[in-house]
Amino acid sequence: MDIFSNSGNALSDLVFGASLYFPPIFKALMLGFVIWLLVHRVIRDWLYSSEVWHPTLMDLCIFIIAVSGSMWILTRW
Repeated sequence: MDIFSNSGNALSDLVFGASLYFPPIFKALMLGFVIWLLVHRVIRDWLYSSEVWHPTLMDLCIFIIAVSGSMWILTRW
């Protein structure tokens, strides 16, 4: 019995699945981070001028929208 055989091994499926699914998510996170940096720089003065109830929560929402938008861009491109 060969312990290191890849036939029927769930670990090889996990490694193959990780190579398929994690890089697109990583790309979306990196592109979303760049988009968020650009948007945050534009609205930073308004965001921290006490007009927004919770600036950190607003930052997080903008980051999630940027990552979602970048995932859409990557899937449509």
